[in-house]
Amino acid sequence: MTDPILHEAAFLTREDLAEEFSDLLMDAGVLSVSTEDADADSPDEKPLYGEPGLEPEVQAWTRTRLKLLYEAGFDVRGAVRAAAEQLGIDTPAIESDTAVPDADWVRVTQAQFGPVKVSDRLWIVPSWNEPPVPDALNIRLDPGVAFGTGSHPTTHLCLAWLDENCPAGASVLDYGCGTGILAIAAAKVGAGFVRGTDIDPQAVEAANFNAGENHVDAKFVLPKDLPEERFDIVIANILCNPLKVLAPALVDRTKAGGTLVLSGLLAHQADEIRACYEKLGVCLSLWKEDNGWICLSGKKAA
Repeated sequence: MTDPILHEAAFLTREDLAEEFSDLLMDAGVLSVSTEDADADSPDEKPLYGEPGLEPEVQAWTRTRLKLLYEAGFDVRGAVRAAAEQLGIDTPAIESDTAVPDADWVRVTQAQFGPVKVSDRLWIVPSWNEPPVPDALNIRLDPGVAFGTGSHPTTHLCLAWLDENCPAGASVLDYGCGTGILAIAAAKVGAGFVRGTDIDPQAVEAANFNAGENHVDAKFVLPKDLPEERFDIVIANILCNPLKVLAPALVDRTKAGGTLVLSGLLAHQADEIRACYEKLGVCLSLWKEDNGWICLSGKKAA
């Protein structure tokens, strides 16, 4: 029995219709629907923040592109037309409709992710690879539904900061944990009490699974379940606007005299973040820069 031939089609819709449009198309027999910012990589690009305390009300963009995956022979244009009629709108024009090349998708995905060296002693190694340095601190982590594989410069910067600066026995909070990679790294390099939080239940589930796979004592919860504790180190690898909005919460979670580590920032955003946190008693300075991305760190006033 041969695998079905798959096709991908795409069209634009409004942000307020994206979710319902997707549901109607899935009900009609489309195999999957993904959403993209139609203005990505342009000045009109609009980030959606998925961080604790900043859950977006609408999971779409002003101009949202829906990408549909379906089997050959499926009447995708008829499905789009019927869904549009149910929504009471004109049928959107199909931008593209192409066959998806046959491939071993497992091998294709695995080829995109290999071991990542953070330092001589700290590596991120997917499960399908043998550790290049068996005696190193190897974090076994596969790409999945949550952000954080160690390949992005901001994740790498935070990992390197923890590798070089996390004291043995320190308490660490990974705020916006994604896969849990930063909390797991903290535990690997000697942190004591380690916690992480994320608004995405799938991220929390993935992070707890990853902690178990790496045999570290790190626990991950939704923000509402995070204990009222303060930490020696609070690390947040998110984005500029969320870091500004979340500043009071991040500073509050940091012990007096503790350290705040922030990334997910471009170099030109450093001054506005510094000014925001200085008002709250944290003097941030540039730790390192990597390809235009930066990591800031600083002490909370004692």
